[in-house]
Amino acid sequence: MAHPLIPQITDIANPIAAELGLEVVAVFFHTHERPPSLRVDIRNPTADTGLQDCERMSRALEAALDATEVIPFAYSLEVSSPGTSRQLTTDREFNAFGGFAVQVTTSQPLASKTEWQGQLIRRDDTTIYLSQKGRTIQIPRELVSKVSLDDNGQS
Repeated sequence: MAHPLIPQITDIANPIAAELGLEVVAVFFHTHERPPSLRVDIRNPTADTGLQDCERMSRALEAALDATEVIPFAYSLEVSSPGTSRQLTTDREFNAFGGFAVQVTTSQPLASKTEWQGQLIRRDDTTIYLSQKGRTIQIPRELVSKVSLDDNGQS
């Protein structure tokens, strides 16, 4: 269940993000933490979301929230990027998320399947390698239409 202040916080965050050329992707308020933690995920629609985007949004949002006093108690604010829509595309992302659960979608069936889940081992010029219960699966890159982090974490 979402915290009841999220709609108000979102209403404050959206115009700030728009003014900075950003978009609010999600707002999370974890009141079970001490101090409570407000996380706002943003995205830069024209480029990779960078640290500078997060810093600018954090400063502007913090000032607006303080001015409106919508949150009447101490909290920590974190502005971050949700990543590349959880989709892996660059060599850097494939290296960084080695060992993570991923879902691979192929444009044509491979062994009668078009969706594969497993732990990402690596990718090279021709193949994406997954581990499924200790077994290595090789998927030709020419068949791959999408590789995404798998939130379900099943491998």
